[in-house]
Amino acid sequence: MRRLWISALLAPVVALAIPAAASATPSVHTVRIEPIVAGQTLQLGRTDSAVKTLQLRLAALKYYPGSIDGQFGMDTLEAVWAFQEVQGLPAEDYVSSSMERAMTDPRPPKVLDGHAGADRIEVNLANEALVLYHNNQVELISHVSSGGGYYFCSIGGCAFAITPTGNFETVVFMPGWVTVPLGEMYNPVFFVSTTFAIHGDTDVPLEPVSHGCIRIPMDIAAFFHTLVKIPGEPVIVRR
Repeated sequence: MRRLWISALLAPVVALAIPAAASATPSVHTVRIEPIVAGQTLQLGRTDSAVKTLQLRLAALKYYPGSIDGQFGMDTLEAVWAFQEVQGLPAEDYVSSSMERAMTDPRPPKVLDGHAGADRIEVNLANEALVLYHNNQVELISHVSSGGGYYFCSIGGCAFAITPTGNFETVVFMPGWVTVPLGEMYNPVFFVSTTFAIHGDTDVPLEPVSHGCIRIPMDIAAFFHTLVKIPGEPVIVRR
């Protein structure tokens, strides 16, 4: 279910797109950066040039931080989470000294199936991160929230909230808010019939909490469907 307190963010979110500058930055395999700002804490709510520097560096590494505006909002926090998840760092609501050090020479995300296609979507349920590859180069890395593993009942019956693993393909895209028996999803890109999708949600916490779909942040869901082939883009999901 959507959180009402965050609904005010939806209007500006749907207008976002990947900045041209971000798409032209070096890949995560080649970028090397210096520490951000020694002795300063970068966290939610902060606004200054240090945050803008963080946003630029996250974007260069393909972690989409939203607008490069120097404001540490939820979009930037979700990019920070994604970086921490891929680097094997504790997921925190601020940029720790460990994260600063990791950003000087970050490791690339683990490849789940390099033979599935040069253009593909990989979802690693072990660290709750999605990686989009174009020509075998990282194009986008996103934090996700997958199936929570709990038992639930709905109009259609009862089941465990499990995200299916395996090799799939995108099936269909449905624009806007789509209502399904289990709730609502934003801009879903389905990869198992019209049952399981990669979709936007206003609640994408660090914990896996979905009924089985793969939730992505709203700012990324606004344009994600434009970056992938529908139908036919390989979707690899591993645990």
